[in-house]
Amino acid sequence: MPVLTRRDSSADTARLQALRGVVRAGAEDRPGVYRMVTETGEVAYVGKSKRLRSRLLSYFRAEYPAEKSARIVREAHEISWHYTPSEFAALREELRLIKSLRPRLNVAQKRDARNQCFVRLTGGRAPRLTVVRGTGASERGGVYYGPFVGAAHLREALRELSIALGLRDCTLDGKMHFADQMDLIQLPARTPGCLRFEIGTCLGPCVGAATARVYGQRVREAREFLEGASDKPLSRLDQAMREASGRMEYERAGILRDRMQRLEALVARFSRLRFAVESLSFVYLVPGHEGEDRCYVVRRGVVRHEQQTPQTPEEWRALEQRVRDVFRAHELAAGAVPAHEVDELLLLTSWFTTRPEELDATVPPQALGGT
Repeated sequence: MPVLTRRDSSADTARLQALRGVVRAGAEDRPGVYRMVTETGEVAYVGKSKRLRSRLLSYFRAEYPAEKSARIVREAHEISWHYTPSEFAALREELRLIKSLRPRLNVAQKRDARNQCFVRLTGGRAPRLTVVRGTGASERGGVYYGPFVGAAHLREALRELSIALGLRDCTLDGKMHFADQMDLIQLPARTPGCLRFEIGTCLGPCVGAATARVYGQRVREAREFLEGASDKPLSRLDQAMREASGRMEYERAGILRDRMQRLEALVARFSRLRFAVESLSFVYLVPGHEGEDRCYVVRRGVVRHEQQTPQTPEEWRALEQRVRDVFRAHELAAGAVPAHEVDELLLLTSWFTTRPEELDATVPPQALGGT
């Protein structure tokens, strides 16, 4: 792996000239990943390019000191790089390095992640529904549904779902208590300032107003709703709307109707999402530099297996068996994304969205033994 160390600590100009000189002498214009390393050995930035030499030399052509490339290279006392078979391989390797090294100059893992958001069902004793950005989402744990575009509308719909089910949406970090724990912990009869509990739209796990069983059942209903397996929240709203209309409380009935419409829109978005994620299931054949061809078994937007593209009938039969194994394995319910898969799902979604022609290089799993 080519490495350039600091040549002249007395002048930044001489250091940059030395960095550029070794890049020009040693880097090739082929796919790869690079690191910008500081004087203390910190990896400050990780990047990738399908033409590594051209990308690295561009850092030394910045016209203004405030440009991002100029700021990055000013911190570099060492540049290291290694090659990958393709741009797709470089993209995945870049993601792996960013997640493991956490370079401080990689403010966001990638541009597209800033526009993507996920529904997160948190863990803990009293889970709640939140909207999180794609970047760094996998560090928080829980179960994710997405990715979506439009965080504001998504938050409105999730608030309606939380109200319909009585789930908390507060950011309270204190320990939650349930009614079947009241003999162990004495709590005040109410939570000052908790408007939703006061008006009856939250089960109140912070004050022991519900049992763990009841709250857990509502959480399960939320998951089933998000996964398309149940429409109980909509049924509850529809019943409440009809009852309000029967009592001639037309204003309240109108509010409930609007809530139903927002939840129905959320159902439609989740239906489209499930179709999109499930469609990212195939074997992706990627030509590589100087014959380093690779194939990737992709299921629900995540690479489950990677290997050199088979060359013989025996190797193809072995790949077929691997495909069968991958698609036979248990997966979470449709729409749900494990926390550790969030970032790669974002990466592959962006890759095939911006390069739809790459879908021509994919093979349906059924053609290679998948179900």
